[in-house]
Amino acid sequence: MILQGPRRSGPVRRLLPFLLAAGLATGLLNGTGAAADAPVETTSAVQGSDGVTYTATNHLVKAARGGGREWLIAWAGPARQPAPDFLTVIDATPGSPTYGQVANTVTIGPNKGNEPHHVQYAWHKGDRIYVGGIMSDTTFVFDAGALPQLKIVGVNTAADTPCGTLPDAYQVLSDGTAYATYMGGPNVTGPCTYTNGEVRVGNGAGGSPGEIVHIGRDGRTLAEIPAATEDGENPEQCGNVPALPAASCANPHGIAVREDLDVMVASDFAEARNFMTPDSPLREDLARQTVRVFDISDRAEPRLTSVSKVADGPRGALEPRPFFRESRVVMETALTNLPGHKGAFVSSMAGGAVFYTPDITAPAPRWREVFDDTTAYRAMNPLSKINGGGDNSSWLAVSPDDRFLFHTVMGQSRPFGQPLDEATTGMMYVLDIQKLLAAGPDARCSVDRLAEAYRGGSERDCPSLVDAVPIRDTSDGGPHWGAMDTFERGTDGTYRETRAVRRIAVANYFVSGSFGGGGDHRVCMFDLDRGGRVALDRTFRDEHTGKPCVSFNRASWPHGEHGDSQPHGVLFVVSDDVLR
Repeated sequence: MILQGPRRSGPVRRLLPFLLAAGLATGLLNGTGAAADAPVETTSAVQGSDGVTYTATNHLVKAARGGGREWLIAWAGPARQPAPDFLTVIDATPGSPTYGQVANTVTIGPNKGNEPHHVQYAWHKGDRIYVGGIMSDTTFVFDAGALPQLKIVGVNTAADTPCGTLPDAYQVLSDGTAYATYMGGPNVTGPCTYTNGEVRVGNGAGGSPGEIVHIGRDGRTLAEIPAATEDGENPEQCGNVPALPAASCANPHGIAVREDLDVMVASDFAEARNFMTPDSPLREDLARQTVRVFDISDRAEPRLTSVSKVADGPRGALEPRPFFRESRVVMETALTNLPGHKGAFVSSMAGGAVFYTPDITAPAPRWREVFDDTTAYRAMNPLSKINGGGDNSSWLAVSPDDRFLFHTVMGQSRPFGQPLDEATTGMMYVLDIQKLLAAGPDARCSVDRLAEAYRGGSERDCPSLVDAVPIRDTSDGGPHWGAMDTFERGTDGTYRETRAVRRIAVANYFVSGSFGGGGDHRVCMFDLDRGGRVALDRTFRDEHTGKPCVSFNRASWPHGEHGDSQPHGVLFVVSDDVLR
């Protein structure tokens, strides 16, 4: 049951769960009671399969009331508990008098401490918004039909996914449902039965193996899909703590889908509970090097068809810390988009490299390194001693027109006692990939010499570095996540989707307490010209500091005096009434 209406205080709020059950809440919520300049509060709610009533309360500021605009969603949590997690709706319409201002915050209840993580990679007209709480093992689903207001329409709790934990990334399909990566193992140690009847043995929450979950538009689990092979993988490469009877590297993080090719790709991260904190041992066998491909010709029952591995490159031979060699922690994946292109990319978080295969539909995809982050660092500063090892590279995306590859890097928070001039910094870079894709199955690019790691690949079809920009205000880490703006506004004020990317938004935060992941809690906007060159949008300013980028370090929010907050997932959306 879902309801929505202006919020009342006192006894009515305390009775909300009981009124929902009785179907009596709607009438009692039909009133405003709000001061003329105070945020207008409206609450929607839905009951989970666990019997808990989950709520989402809009706090819409006066200056932003009314639609007809483009918005940027940012999924955030408080830096200090207890305080609610919330979705932030920011005016992302250039030229608007409230451009860059927070229009609405949508607080989630009753659970707190979800550790807001990712949202889906892209949004299209009619899509629901899927957001994950990585620590609460919960996915929330929202309707965006009345922007800047949002309405909760579904929730997927830990009880709904017994075979997986740590929800990470989401890909929304053309039917509005979503595939999601759940990085961690089952809720409890032991055997777990998936929707198709297959069984895998796991070592518990946050461990291994993870899974893929098919989630409905109402938040229900449509299918739990095994990501681990039945016979297991190489135990020397795939460490598990504690060990599993069948070793597994299945800890899927990034996810990409080509419905026209009936293919889904997931990249493996690490056994997270033994990796995420600064005092975790950097065990090489916990740093995943694997990529999983699924046949999704039956959308209801994806089938694992291959597990392939990326290899170390020339820089790795000189790296004294094996954990930071090129192939380690394959966090993200991105697919090409146009008919005739079947290529796929993956990037390594600890290894600082980008890999490519020209045909992701092949029975056994073969990966080659095509770019090293070291090249981008040295393009920004030719005198730098920095290399890409351990640089915490993150979000990866191919532009819809298949011209560019975008990549964000968090950088290190001066780990291992490194001097600042030798620690990697946060950045975003852009690669021109047109020659690589044009080569089709005959692609030759391979970064296999140290000089190519420093200056780019020497083969004619290797990606070329278009631009690289540093993104960090402090030494606390740069951007982990990003989003492409593929909406174009016409002279009549209406919007249409386009294959050309004109802006990119990034959020400078990873996970609380993780190495290099604290970030400076800013959301920044970057403009792209037709050639792919990047420039910070200095008109996208914080309404309090007047500086470029929206700072989430502030005392007050529309929902109260809750202080600094930590933005993670970001997403461009457009009001339904002006999107064609």
